[in-house]
Amino acid sequence: MDQIIKKIAALGVPGIVFVVAIKLTGLAGAAALTTALAALGPGGIVGGVMTLCVLGVVADGIAEYGFDAIAKGVLKELYCKGESKESIKAKVSKYPVSSKLKSNLYDVIDRFA
Repeated sequence: MDQIIKKIAALGVPGIVFVVAIKLTGLAGAAALTTALAALGPGGIVGGVMTLCVLGVVADGIAEYGFDAIAKGVLKELYCKGESKESIKAKVSKYPVSSKLKSNLYDVIDRFA
């Protein structure tokens, strides 16, 4: 049991997400693995694997720089790529975050030159 826990811990956040997804399938064995991967992302099993990989990168970035810095950087990149302030605000309004964080992000968007 300890070895399994050590291996899952080495995977970090994606490992925990995968274990939870397996548990939520209600299945066992290979059926649970394939169903969990297919449910995690678009495009079936391959999409699930890609989702876990992206989740790992995002989790590492948040752990190193913090959520606020990552969110602000993403918003600035959207603006630099030519999106209008209004379209970025529309995206932020759909984010599943607190109203306080949304307000902070709107302030960041308003300060773009």
